[in-house]
Amino acid sequence: MNYTEAFLMGMQKLKEAEIGEAQLDARLLLEEVCGTDHNTLLCHGDREVSEAEEEQYRKALEQRAVHVPLQHLLGYQDFMGLRFQVNEHVLIPRQDTEILVEEAMRYLHDGMRILDLCTGSGCILLSLLHYSNDCEGTGVDISKEALQVAALNAELLGIKADFLKSDLYEKVTGKFDLLVSNPPYIERKVIPTLMEEVREYDPYIALDGGEDGLDFYRRIIGGAQDYLERGGQILMEIGSGQAQAVSELLREAGFKEIDVCRDFAGLDRVVSGRLPIL
Repeated sequence: MNYTEAFLMGMQKLKEAEIGEAQLDARLLLEEVCGTDHNTLLCHGDREVSEAEEEQYRKALEQRAVHVPLQHLLGYQDFMGLRFQVNEHVLIPRQDTEILVEEAMRYLHDGMRILDLCTGSGCILLSLLHYSNDCEGTGVDISKEALQVAALNAELLGIKADFLKSDLYEKVTGKFDLLVSNPPYIERKVIPTLMEEVREYDPYIALDGGEDGLDFYRRIIGGAQDYLERGGQILMEIGSGQAQAVSELLREAGFKEIDVCRDFAGLDRVVSGRLPIL
């Protein structure tokens, strides 16, 4: 079987399994198995695929056909121009979350201290540190396995960061200039209705925001004043329909300059606020 034939076979199998991005997924899995890139399909389609490569490719297709996330099969997800290792212990970084990073960068200055709650793969914190100068960062998560992934990403990207196993602020010390978080925000009753790739393969604790989806916002905002410097900024990703409630929580906690940023689909995605200097 040559490369083009393998690709067409893979695309057909994924289409039959009703995988939405069958063509892209078939190509990326083939490239991962064969150690090739897109040019191979375009220019070297007659390249022979070895028996071992074909067997490995078929196994990967079988897993993708039953909705194992592509990123779990590849072992990585690109985010903010960086490559992050992922597995079943972390939420797969989404393009929507890049909005949170881009908004946070508007407030980022040299030498700032950054706190990232519910850090998961570390993609938010490590992206901010990568694109800043002389900043320090601490990523917090309750999952030991998630923190291992975050530490690996920091090592592979050559970024210095601290990671702390803690239930939000439980073991956090010191003050920070910038607080960011993409906390669990899905209403518990909604989780069984999510697409299979999310419902079955993302960590449940990274999804479950409690009965109304706001549990973590209450806790994060409720404790933020003890860990933010005066004039410090807080930015959090939110789910659909949560902007007003989270904005009100910030207002009640004394935050000012509360703002809501939308994503490329026009949906409310990030809520931010500033702790007054006085």
